Amino acid sequence: MQTPAFRFSRLLTVQPQDIDELDHVNNVQYVRWVQDTAGEHWLTAYPPGEREQYIWVVREHRVQYRYPALLGEELRCTTWIGEVRGAQCQRFVRIERAADNKLLCEAETQWVLLDPLTKRPVRIEQDVVERLWGPV
Repeated sequence: MQTPAFRFSRLLTVQPQDIDELDHVNNVQYVRWVQDTAGEHWLTAYPPGEREQYIWVVREHRVQYRYPALLGEELRCTTWIGEVRGAQCQRFVRIERAADNKLLCEAETQWVLLDPLTKRPVRIEQDVVERLWGPV
């Protein structure tokens, strides 16, 4: 299904704590960046006072590592929303080296929206979908 999704991007620089014993970014760090990028998009789309009635949890991550990132490199993390069904939302993230746009990692995550009181899944309303598909 093709969506009119806006693409949200952020830049980061690889830090010493991101590096593993092979002298490149640890795979777990990529997953953290995938989650952080999704979170930053959400927090930008829904400022304080509007986001408190929502809780998102990860149901599944699928991550494909293509090339290593190295200490000091600037990376661009880009995310957008895919298919939305009931309480589930598909989100994509691409991590590229900013200097040459080389794709280093891509991920697809299934998120589930929960009611903050019951912690049970709730249907994602169309206004939420439209806001996440739109520019922030």
